[in-house]
Amino acid sequence: MLKTIGLKSRLFFSHMLVMFISLDFYIIINRLTSFNRFNEDLDQLVQRQIEITELKSILIAEFETAWHISMIWSILSGVTAALLLSYWVARRITAPLIQIEQTTRKFADGQLDIRLPTSSIPEINRLSRSFNRMAMSLEQVEQKRRELIGDLAHELRTPMTTIRGYLEEIVDERIPPTADLLDRLIKEVRRVERLVMDLQLLSKAEAGHLPLHLQSISLNSLLLHVSENLSTQLREDGPTLTLDCPSNLPPVWVDPDRTEQILVNLVGNALRYTEQGQIVVQVRRDDRNAWVTVADTGLGIAPKDLPHVFNRFWRSQHSRTRHSSGTGLGLAITQRLVELQGGTINVDSQLGIGSKFQFSLPLTVSTLTQ
Repeated sequence: MLKTIGLKSRLFFSHMLVMFISLDFYIIINRLTSFNRFNEDLDQLVQRQIEITELKSILIAEFETAWHISMIWSILSGVTAALLLSYWVARRITAPLIQIEQTTRKFADGQLDIRLPTSSIPEINRLSRSFNRMAMSLEQVEQKRRELIGDLAHELRTPMTTIRGYLEEIVDERIPPTADLLDRLIKEVRRVERLVMDLQLLSKAEAGHLPLHLQSISLNSLLLHVSENLSTQLREDGPTLTLDCPSNLPPVWVDPDRTEQILVNLVGNALRYTEQGQIVVQVRRDDRNAWVTVADTGLGIAPKDLPHVFNRFWRSQHSRTRHSSGTGLGLAITQRLVELQGGTINVDSQLGIGSKFQFSLPLTVSTLTQ
C-alpha cells in the first residue's frame, strides 16, 4: 500500500503529520503543566487564607504565569518533535535522490555498468527504471562501438598490410611494378574503399539519417531488373536463378534504390555461396505486406552461427576461407534497410543444404482497401 503513494501525497501527509504532532504536544503539555501549576497555586492560597478580594488578582496572575510556563514547554516540545520528525521524513525522501545524484555522477565518469536500485516512492522508482534502461542502452552502444573499432581495425589490417608490403618492395626495387601487381594493388584499394562506403552507409542507416524516397513501384519489374543484371555472374556449371512472382502482385511502397540494394545483397550472397543447384526468388503477399524469399542450395549456415548473421563484419569461418572478398557488412546493411522501410527480415538455413532469407515490404496504402 505504501509503495503506491506518490511523492506529492507523501509530502502533504508528512506536513500534516508534523502539524498534528506539534499540536498534540502543545495540547498535552499545556494541559498537564497549566492545570498542575494552577492547582498548586490554589493550594498555596488556601493555606495562606487570603481574602477573596485579593484572590481574584492573585488567581489571574498565577494562572497567567502557569500558562506562560506551560506554553514555553509546549512550544519547546512541539518544535523538537517537529524538527526530529521533519528531519526523518526529509531524509527518507532525499536519500534516494542523493543516491541518484551519486549514481549519475559515477555513470558520467565512465562506470556504465552501474544501476539504480528500486525505491518505495513510485515517482523515484519510475525515474530509476528510466535511468537503468538508458544506462543499459548506452552500455550496449559503447560495447558495439568498441566491437566496431576492433572489427574495423581487423578488416583494414589485411589490405593495408598487403598494400604497404608491395609498395615497400617496389620502392626498394626488389620487385618490378608490373601491370599484374598494380592491378592487385588497385583491387586492395577498392576493397578498402568499399569497406569505408559500406560502413558509412550502415552508420547513416542505424542513426536514421539515411534519406529514403518512398514511392509506389512494381516489385515484379524491380525483381526482373535485378535478375537481369546479376545473370551475368551465373556460370555455365553454376546454379540457375529463377523468379517466382504472381502476375497480379500489387505495388509496394518503398525506396526503389534501397530495395534494389537489398535484393542485390541477398541474391549476390546466394550466388557467391552456391556452386551448384538453384537460387529461387519467390514473392507472396498477405493483407499488408509483400514477402520476398531468396532461397539457395548453397553452403548453408551452422545453427550456432544463425544468431550472428546480421552482425557487423560477421562471416562464417567457411566463407572466410573460400569467399573473402566481402566486407562482412552486407547483411547488416540489408537488415537496416528493410527495417527503415517498415519491414522485417529473417533467415532459415541448414549447413550443407542451403539458406532461405525472407523479408517483407509494405504494400501501397491504396491497395490495402482493394
